[in-house]
Amino acid sequence: MSRRSEQRREAVFTVYQHDLTGRPLHELFEQGTAMFTRSLAHATTDHQEELDALIGQYAKGWTIERIAPLERSIMRVALLEMLHPDVVPGETPIPPEGAISEAVETAKRFCGSDAPKFVNGILAAVLRDRAASDPPATSA
Repeated sequence: MSRRSEQRREAVFTVYQHDLTGRPLHELFEQGTAMFTRSLAHATTDHQEELDALIGQYAKGWTIERIAPLERSIMRVALLEMLHPDVVPGETPIPPEGAISEAVETAKRFCGSDAPKFVNGILAAVLRDRAASDPPATSA
């Protein structure tokens, strides 16, 4: 597991704690938390309305409130990196497929048995639809 993967997972759990407790993010970070983790968690909560709308749109038959809090947090962080790759200044963005893969691995490790498929389905559908709506690059 790469150091960046661990920092992403730490951001997921911070967003999760924030979601459950309503406590400000700065109170949830442990001393020495990496700037990448802090930036990712803050950006995720800053874009939460947009991210939740997308999750709700693709989670057929599920409201955002019915989705388990940890699964929501996993998808929020992955979607943030997929849709806003420049969110952490000075960092090389993760490819969308990498964000999905890490989200699925986190769901496998920390959520119920149906969670990885659910997380993968929503994130892959967002990626597929975004790719289909982006015009292909043309060379002049």
